[in-house]
Amino acid sequence: MSRGGVRHPVFSDEAALKRARTALSSEQILVEARSIAAGDETALLPDEAATIASQAEHARRASGAARIAARVLLSTFGYHDCAIPKSSSGAPVWPEGIVGSLAHDEEVAVAGVARSRDIAALGVDVEPTEQLPSELQELVLTQRERGQADDGFGGRLVFAVKEAVYKAVAGLDGTLLDYQDIETDLAANSARIADGRCLALRYSTAPRLIVLAFIPRT
Repeated sequence: MSRGGVRHPVFSDEAALKRARTALSSEQILVEARSIAAGDETALLPDEAATIASQAEHARRASGAARIAARVLLSTFGYHDCAIPKSSSGAPVWPEGIVGSLAHDEEVAVAGVARSRDIAALGVDVEPTEQLPSELQELVLTQRERGQADDGFGGRLVFAVKEAVYKAVAGLDGTLLDYQDIETDLAANSARIADGRCLALRYSTAPRLIVLAFIPRT
């Protein structure tokens, strides 16, 4: 894990990242994924930098990388060079008329954006293609999920889905969910939360686990 002045490695499979973001994007939801690289911390605009509490270089670098990705997408919607500061809750603040989400792991940053007239809520997550530690499986997986066939990553894909769902719902109405409040159905590309609402899922498993969870406008 990177700390302090240690540089992030440049992710080696940019072609696979491009394929993933192309597969995940649609007419309504745009996705960008990029390697976190030395110098990305300098991409933070003043209004953004002021809202990021951590002074650790690796944290600010990842935040900068995610915002570089987001600005690429926002320019498609006509928003150029706009700041994406953090709110008091830690969630990104998007321009009016936009919903979106940011995520990163140690090497890759991801952004997803859509127009709010098309998508009511949107969350993204990115995880390495590694098994979820056994001590987390009981915390994350519901009894039904533990009884289903493995997701191929020891529960890590289900974990990523729940992180994306959490972000989407919290951004929509402030509801804060526990892992057990979310039931996933990967075969149906959907997730249901405790109050009965359903979110659609879209995900890629190479070269990273990248998940979109969203609620379309009806």
